[in-house]
Amino acid sequence: MAIRKDGKNSFSRTTLADVARESGFSPSTISIVLNEAPISKYVAAKTKEHIRAVAKRLDYRPDAFGRSLRKRRSHTIGVMIFDISDPFCTLILQGIEKHLQPTEFLPFIVDAHNQREQFERYLAMLLEYRVEGLIVVANWLFIDIETLSELERHRVPTVLVGSEMRSGPLGYVLVNNEQGGYLALQHLYSLGHRKIACIRGPRPLWDSSRRWDGVLRFAAEVGLKMPKKWVVELTGSSESNSSFDEGRSLTREMLEQDPGFTALLAFDDLTAFGAVRALRNFGRRVPEDCSVLGFDDVPYAALFNPSLSTVRQPMEQMGSIAVERILNEIQQGGEVVQGKGRVDLLPPELVHRESTAAVHAKGKLLPKNIEKP
Repeated sequence: MAIRKDGKNSFSRTTLADVARESGFSPSTISIVLNEAPISKYVAAKTKEHIRAVAKRLDYRPDAFGRSLRKRRSHTIGVMIFDISDPFCTLILQGIEKHLQPTEFLPFIVDAHNQREQFERYLAMLLEYRVEGLIVVANWLFIDIETLSELERHRVPTVLVGSEMRSGPLGYVLVNNEQGGYLALQHLYSLGHRKIACIRGPRPLWDSSRRWDGVLRFAAEVGLKMPKKWVVELTGSSESNSSFDEGRSLTREMLEQDPGFTALLAFDDLTAFGAVRALRNFGRRVPEDCSVLGFDDVPYAALFNPSLSTVRQPMEQMGSIAVERILNEIQQGGEVVQGKGRVDLLPPELVHRESTAAVHAKGKLLPKNIEKP
C-alpha cells in the first residue's frame, strides 16, 4: 500500500479539512469557494485561485453522497427490468444509458428476474434510495401491479417502456402494436400467402390484443380467413426462453394437426426462432416451404439462419424518449406526476429478410426481391 508524504495511505480520501489545513483557510471558506456558493463572489480572486490549486494538488473530490443528502437529491434514475437476459431489453437499455451519459444523472439498474416479489422488493429499495425518477422496462409478463400506486404517493416521475397497464397513472413509451400487426399480415399477404398460421401473445397482455386487432383489421379489408386451427396462443411463462420453447411446441402441434399453412406470423422474434426450429424438424424449409415473420427485431434476428423478417420496434429510441420525459418532469419539479396518461406511440417498421418469400407456384418459389433492412 502506497504512503503519501502526509503519512496517509494512497487510498485515503482527501477531506475538506485536509484542504483547509494545507491552504491556511477555514473549512467554511474552502466549502464556499469549491462549491461556488453565491457568497463566494466576496472572496478575493487570489484566495480562490490558491484554494483551487491546493484542492487539485491534493486530489480533493467533493462528497457527492453527503451533498445529495443535504440537497435531498440523489441524481439517480431507477431502471427496473424484468429479465436482463431478454434481448428485448438490450437496445432499450442502450438508449437509456446513451441519453443519460451527458447529464448529471446515473442509471440505477435492477433486474426483477420475472418475479413479482422481487419487483416489489426492488421498488421499495429504489424509493428508499430516493431515485429521482423511474423507468420500468416491461416485458410480456408485466400486467397490473398494485404496488406501482406507491409511485404516485411518493411523487416519483415514472415511465413504462414497451407495455401498458389496463389502469393507473403511468406514462408510456410504446410502439404502435396495432399498426405492427397490420404491417405483418400485409407483408405475408403481399407475397401471395393465403394460408397463414399465427402464434398470438399471452391473452392478458395488451400488446398481444392490439397486434391481433391489427391482424384482424387487415384480414377484414382483404377478406382473408384466419382458421382457428392455425391460431394458437402463448401462455406467458416466467422462464427466459419460454417463448422459444412454446413457439417450437405450438408450431409442431399445428403441423401435426394440419400442415397446410404456407406462412407463420409469430408474436415476437424468439417465438419465430422456435417456429423455424419446429418447421425444420418437421422437414419443412424456411422460406421455401413456409415463410416465418417475427416481431421486435432483436439483435439476433439479422444473424439468424435464415435471417429473420420481422416488424422492428425502435427500441433504442424508446429508451431515449423515456429518459427525456423523466428529465423534463424532474426539471418541472414534479408538477406533472407520472405523465398522467401521456403516451408516446412510435411507428413500427417492416424489415424483409430471408425468412419470408413469395408463395409456391407449381413447386417453385416465385421470384421476389428481398428488401434490405
